[in-house]
Amino acid sequence: MEGFYRAGRRTLSQCWVMLAGEQPIALDGRMVNSSEARFLATAPTPPGAGPDPVITVERLRSAVGTERVTVRSAADRRLRVPLEVRLACDLAELGAVAVGREVPSLSASVSGPGLSWSAEGLKVTAAAEPGPDAIWARSGLLCWDWELEPGESRTVLLTIALQPAPDTSEMTTASSPEGRRGLTGPRSAPPPAHWALAEVDADDATARPLFRTSLNDLGGLLLRDPERPADVHLAAGAPWRCVFSPAESLRAARMLLPLGTALAAGTLRTLARGQRTEPGPESGRLPGPLRHGGPGMPPCCTGIEATLLFPTVLAEARFWGLPESEVEALLPVTVRCLEWMTRVAEEGYVPDPEPGGPYRCVVQAQAYRAALLGAELLDAHGWGDGAGLREFAAALRKRFLEDFWPEELQEEQPFAQRYRDGRTVSRLGGSIAELLDTGLVSGGRMASGLLDPVRTRRLTELLSGPSLDSGRGLRSLGTDDPAFNPFGHHAGAVHTGESVLAAVGLASAGCEKEAAALVRGTLDAAVAFGRRLPEMYAVDARGGERTVVPHPVACRPSAVAAAGIVHLVTAVAGLRPDVPGGSVTLRPMASAPLGAVRLSGLSVGQRPFSVRVSAEGMGLVEEAADSLRLGGCQR
Repeated sequence: MEGFYRAGRRTLSQCWVMLAGEQPIALDGRMVNSSEARFLATAPTPPGAGPDPVITVERLRSAVGTERVTVRSAADRRLRVPLEVRLACDLAELGAVAVGREVPSLSASVSGPGLSWSAEGLKVTAAAEPGPDAIWARSGLLCWDWELEPGESRTVLLTIALQPAPDTSEMTTASSPEGRRGLTGPRSAPPPAHWALAEVDADDATARPLFRTSLNDLGGLLLRDPERPADVHLAAGAPWRCVFSPAESLRAARMLLPLGTALAAGTLRTLARGQRTEPGPESGRLPGPLRHGGPGMPPCCTGIEATLLFPTVLAEARFWGLPESEVEALLPVTVRCLEWMTRVAEEGYVPDPEPGGPYRCVVQAQAYRAALLGAELLDAHGWGDGAGLREFAAALRKRFLEDFWPEELQEEQPFAQRYRDGRTVSRLGGSIAELLDTGLVSGGRMASGLLDPVRTRRLTELLSGPSLDSGRGLRSLGTDDPAFNPFGHHAGAVHTGESVLAAVGLASAGCEKEAAALVRGTLDAAVAFGRRLPEMYAVDARGGERTVVPHPVACRPSAVAAAGIVHLVTAVAGLRPDVPGGSVTLRPMASAPLGAVRLSGLSVGQRPFSVRVSAEGMGLVEEAADSLRLGGCQR
């Protein structure tokens, strides 16, 4: 979007193709795969030549920094076709582009068969093959004077490169606050081989291409740390956050556990190396930047979310078959995360990192889940104080129901935030679905919920009501809030991850009808976006229509959005393994929102796993490791 990027800098801000001084007429543009886009245009038809185009221009753009421009002639005679490519570079930082800050273009110089630009110790080169007939550096123009025979085509390959300018010994340009990796950034990693075997066949014809596109996008976002190349993790998304983002990378890896545990393990190990271990109040917390919390709300901390997610993901990865030796190696990190959580809990609640900050409703739900799953994990290995963690969780649940959703308000909504002096903030958004995410425990069960049945029923009504449910996913803020903005990051835009979390949580709570509606709405939005959901988007519901509109700075592809599609499709089968206990159970969605479904090429216990769910919601395991006892289909 809006240019080529490398290591957090925009290396090309303009690339205009012109024929005989005029821009071609755009006909089509689409993604070929996660790293290539194809654009097709035609030259304006000369007066008196008839309506049919005779000159077409195809542009194939690749994320590796190349663009292939092919001009084809379908004329019945030789044509002169002057081709011009106008280039510009500003070396703007990615963050500046994302917020719309204007950055002036740099002056170009002739450099071999192309142009170059230099600033701040960096040099960008744009080389053309074949070399142009003329170069006008002041205007950024590369020119070719071609004559094409009938049926002939010619191609120009542009290659964009970023390197330190001469006499610069060290240079770091990654501008993301989530990590600086140097000029070249973290290396990309190939998708795991078994991902290619994962398939979905369903009555709903959209499921299979959505699943395949999502896996393709995730493969394009895989990175490996140069220091530990065996550990693979996901970048948060392209183009704005092609870096390791602790909370989002961990959340996406959790959603992808049905495809194997290697990604989760690599993400956990990468996070573990950054854990704070020095003595002090922050010892045990994982890194992560502050993020905008929404209108009138203080910033939230992704490091806290990552710290509370770490025990959850490790515990669940163990049930999916992560080898015990790898689990045990990460237990000390988990213990430090849990010790940090119980140490900082004030009045029994995990607070924001800034002094005087509020207690957030969703953070307490994350802490409750981490305590329960962490206790089971530690008990299984004879580590730590599992009983103490369960007592912490029970006390947190009791206080939460009294302070965040008191009995006299149980038919209304929980408070979004609570301050130490008793002040509360009531604001309803899609993130409240976190209260339904309890996590997987032994025997294929879900952990005990934070809410009682009465409040769970009310939360289901809120999530499925017209204020939050746009029909194409959950809004991040209800439409009846004065601060609602359909494009607001936390003020009304639909976040794919929240919609997925809510759908799976509602299904686990037995609210099948509401879960199925969210599954269908999210998949319909994915189809409207060409089977590639952005991390967030707006929904225009005027006139009864539900039109999805892209957010201008949403990552697309997005790790959480792509993983969310995989998670939704696999969650339809309700697969709940307990590899250490030697069992696997199914709890398919009785509403069968995709009709009959067959999932193959999954991974449970590091062995292939396949399952079939009928249109009536009954499950059947077709392939599994011999060591697994089939617990049957739970309804």
